[in-house]
Amino acid sequence: MSAVDIVRVPDLQGLVAAAHERFVALVGSAIAARGSASVVLTGGGAGVGLLKALRDADLAWDKIDFYWGDERWVPLGHPERNDGQAREALLDHVPVDPARVFPMGAPGSGQPTPEAAAAAYAPLLPGAFDLHLLGMGEEGHINSIFPDTPAVKETERAVLAVVDSPKPPPERITLTLPAIHRAREVWLLVSGAGKAAAAKAAIEGASPVDVPSAGARGSERTVWFLDEAAASGLV
Repeated sequence: MSAVDIVRVPDLQGLVAAAHERFVALVGSAIAARGSASVVLTGGGAGVGLLKALRDADLAWDKIDFYWGDERWVPLGHPERNDGQAREALLDHVPVDPARVFPMGAPGSGQPTPEAAAAAYAPLLPGAFDLHLLGMGEEGHINSIFPDTPAVKETERAVLAVVDSPKPPPERITLTLPAIHRAREVWLLVSGAGKAAAAKAAIEGASPVDVPSAGARGSERTVWFLDEAAASGLV
């Protein structure tokens, strides 16, 4: 079974700093070993905070492939799109190769439905990611994988359309748990007391159907970055 690390820090600023340091080391090592790195990005306060902090990182940005763990089915340029937030936070500020940035589809982009966009995204994914970044909701959702929904029960497909998300907007595209398991390392960036119960349940082995983050496991390592509020339920 892959290793599980728990990184406890005082606050969100410390969480971002700890993740920043490990991101530079992991991605740099991947590039050195294989000539490139692949990273799945996430939204949320901690995820976007990490991306902003990475603007100063000394990395070969043009050798990194960027993917997204999920996306809201809203038009390109919409403020709720994760890809737009990532571009504003990081990608527009570092010399990435545009051909190595893989946003999910959107209405009006040639893919008429979330199902079509999900089907088009799956072939773009590599056999393994070096890193999959995740945030977590208070009920334990990750990407757009919510408790007791078809997405959390998917065992084969890497990408799914979500048409009835309990959190608006209802239509989304998401990578699934099988796709997450293709990452060498999976990192969960979790801040705030409202997420303490779900973090405790996931770390202590809850069913992923009830707490989807419990199913977030990397093939080599899983790292929980928790501020003290989010870690308050742990011993």
